[in-house]
Amino acid sequence: MTATSILPPRPGFADAASIDPARAAADRVAAAQDRAQFWTREAARIEWLRYPTRIEDTSFDLDDFRIRWFADGELNVAANCLDRHLATRGDKTAILFEPDDPNAAPRRISYRELHAEVGRAANALRALGIGKGDRVTIYLPMIPEAAIAMLACARIGAIHSVVFGGFSAESLAGRIADCQSKLVITADEGVRGGKRVALKANVDIAVAKRECACVETVLVVRRTGADVAMQSPRDRCWHDVLDGQDTVAPAERMNAEDPLFILYTSGSTGKPKGVLHTGGGYLVYASSTHRRVFDLREDDVFFCTADVGWVTGHSYVVYGPLANGATTLMFEGVPNYPDAGRFWDVVDRHRVSIFYTAPTAIRALMREGETPVQSRSRASLRLLGSV
Repeated sequence: MTATSILPPRPGFADAASIDPARAAADRVAAAQDRAQFWTREAARIEWLRYPTRIEDTSFDLDDFRIRWFADGELNVAANCLDRHLATRGDKTAILFEPDDPNAAPRRISYRELHAEVGRAANALRALGIGKGDRVTIYLPMIPEAAIAMLACARIGAIHSVVFGGFSAESLAGRIADCQSKLVITADEGVRGGKRVALKANVDIAVAKRECACVETVLVVRRTGADVAMQSPRDRCWHDVLDGQDTVAPAERMNAEDPLFILYTSGSTGKPKGVLHTGGGYLVYASSTHRRVFDLREDDVFFCTADVGWVTGHSYVVYGPLANGATTLMFEGVPNYPDAGRFWDVVDRHRVSIFYTAPTAIRALMREGETPVQSRSRASLRLLGSV
């Protein structure tokens, strides 16, 4: 197969899609002719506390630059990802967690269980003095607590800033200082490819810097059980703080243009830049693209291999799938541990039907040849996607 080869879908594949070529073409025409009307209709994908009437307000004039969507709408992003699914999908698996160790037991979290955990976390954050507009840095491995922390922040109106767990203490410190986080959520250690990552130790180095004096509290998730330094009263155990909290937490009423999260660029071309995403337009687009592009169906198991430290992980591990009531798979490991067939082992183990990865991963696996792929069944796969 050459780099320009096109592999056609099997017969009947496109015919069974929820959006056929004619519908896709009609939608493109509709969006081009009347963008406001098109996105008014798309906004109905999510649940609003106040349905927006001001759809698009944009200007690319440098003297009056603005990008605003659904500006008079009101909603809560976490409630959209959890509460509205409880009546019909309460017992459905929301998060399917595959640990780094292939011999460790996976974890299934239903929408009802996830709602309760997010409620506990939201109440814990409020008890620690975190409220609407406060910034919270999340420096965690790819474990369910990362999604729980993100959703808890969204529930109370705090702005989360997720930092990739592979970044150094210096990189973490710069991001904490830039957004002036009051609270950091981390783990004792991360586990990646069978190796441990000293997350709490990195946080200690970062928070000790003068520019990070804004941090009042560090919450530590027990991931490996490692003995890590805990500085009282600043450092608290995540599990102890959540224990005893009510599972019901009121969802903050948010304007569509209120900030949802800050995500920093990698810094490979200079100082990392914080990109601010607001709630309304982001959630409409994430849920719309997730459902349309991946032809989402009720019984799908959706596996996006991205880390939540990147925007792809935000949109297609957490917010897009959960807004759509899907089952999303969180994978803690790497594609070549314990061998180059790990992705396909995960696919077979959990009957994954939609698999979404990146060219970087694909190129790395291509070096290993076709044997790791062909030696696994992969029969559950219906649709493949690449970033």
